[in-house]
Amino acid sequence: MKYSEEISNKLNELLIKNYDAEKGYLNAIDNVDSDRLKMFFKRRASERSEFAKELRTEILQYGEIPEDSGSFKGAMHRNWMSLKSTFSSNNEEAILEEAIRGEEASLEEYNELMQERNLPPSIDSLLVKHKNAIQAAINTEKVHEELVS
Repeated sequence: MKYSEEISNKLNELLIKNYDAEKGYLNAIDNVDSDRLKMFFKRRASERSEFAKELRTEILQYGEIPEDSGSFKGAMHRNWMSLKSTFSSNNEEAILEEAIRGEEASLEEYNELMQERNLPPSIDSLLVKHKNAIQAAINTEKVHEELVS
C-alpha cells in the first residue's frame, strides 16, 4: 500500500467518526429541552462538521477519495441515545453521558493516529487542534453533566 493511501485510509476513519459525532450531536438537540444544552450540542455539531471538512481537504490533497457518510456503528449509537433518552427519567443527563462516552472514543482514535510515525506536519498539527477541541468539549460536557444531575 502506498504511503499516501495508508495516510488517507487512516484519515478516512477519523472522517467517518466526525460524521458520526456531528449526526449524534444533531440527534441530541432533538432529545433535550434545555436551550443551553441545545446550543452546546449545536456548537459541537458545527465543530465536527468543520473537522470533517478539514479532513476531507487533507485526504483530497493526497489524491484519495474521502468517505461521504458515517458508519453503521455510529447510527447504532445514535439509535441507542434516542432509546435511552426515551426511557430515562433524566434524559439530559443520560444524553450527556453518551456524548462524553462518544467523545472519549473519538479522543482515543485521534491519539492512536497521532502515534503514527512520519505524519506530515500539516496533518499532525490538524490532529492536535482537533484533539484539543475534543478534550475541551469533554471537559465542558462533564461540567454540564454536574449541572443537570
